[in-house]
Amino acid sequence: MPGKTVESPSIRAESFAHRLGVYLPIFLAPMSGNCPPSLAIAVGNAGGLGACGALLMKPDEIKSWAAETRAGTDAPFQINLWIPDPAPTRDQNREREVRDFLAQWGPAVPPEAGDAAPPNFESQCQALLEVKPKVASSIMGLYPPAFVAQLKTNQILWFATATTVAEAKAAAEAGADAIIAQGFEAGGHRGSFKAENAEQQLVGLISLIPQIVDAVNIPVIATGGITDGRAIAAALVLGASAVQVGTGFLRAPEAKTVPAYADRLAHTEANETVTTRAFSGRLGRAAATKYVLAANASTAPRPAPYPVQRGLTKPMREAALRSGDVEKMQMWAGQSAKLARTDPAALLTQQLWQSAAELLP
Repeated sequence: MPGKTVESPSIRAESFAHRLGVYLPIFLAPMSGNCPPSLAIAVGNAGGLGACGALLMKPDEIKSWAAETRAGTDAPFQINLWIPDPAPTRDQNREREVRDFLAQWGPAVPPEAGDAAPPNFESQCQALLEVKPKVASSIMGLYPPAFVAQLKTNQILWFATATTVAEAKAAAEAGADAIIAQGFEAGGHRGSFKAENAEQQLVGLISLIPQIVDAVNIPVIATGGITDGRAIAAALVLGASAVQVGTGFLRAPEAKTVPAYADRLAHTEANETVTTRAFSGRLGRAAATKYVLAANASTAPRPAPYPVQRGLTKPMREAALRSGDVEKMQMWAGQSAKLARTDPAALLTQQLWQSAAELLP
């Protein structure tokens, strides 16, 4: 709050990192499908906090990821789960229009593709408790009170993603141990608690960090557009205790990003990323490819809700990965994508902190 005691940004950040059992306040963002154990291991061994975006992972896959990561590092890590949305309202006519549109960009889409559903959330939660990561993070809402109580019993910290001050306050009141403040610069899905509010709640990180810091009495982790030491230093000066880096790690070899995707990031200016529901039905920031621009046009059919749209686009997305066609590929990208480097993730983690520390008082 405005009357809070002012402390050194570097001391605050290093103290928070040490509380987690890591050396650097540099966290890997938990990106679904883009956080192989190799990347979490490299970040962890360099002194940062590794991560896993477990949205699409079944319980056994969560356990396997944790086992492989622990075989490569003694460092702690976080596992992230999506809070489920209400069941989508299906509209067969709308889905048919989307299928016809997608057939112009990839294989024909069968009607049953829209029946896609995420893994069982309760089973994922139980797997998380069994794995016992240092941190369980959430996005798209808040963990149920009973699960929060289980996290605390098992001494697992809860980091809640928030895109507004109101969401941050709700998370703090629900027992979160820290807030991940997600600015609209971030690549990938927006963490809005209510899917329908996402477009109206696009707050930039520079405004979001100090307002959340003033509103809650728990640490704040900044994420969104953070790809170099300048952004890290700025976030910490604004009151954050750590930063989370996503797109900035996607060109590292340990990320195993498809080469065409990694190369496109190097040539993507800030204005060449856009928010779209065209891949999953949930709002996210992606590179402005030909498909995204066409799907965002007023003449295109409105995307189906999540996760129906994700199922409908799966044939196109998979075909694009096989062929390396970046114009049809799902390429989540933050606004600072162009600053992402190809250095090994461990070296990148250390250099990010070194360059930030040189700018901090």
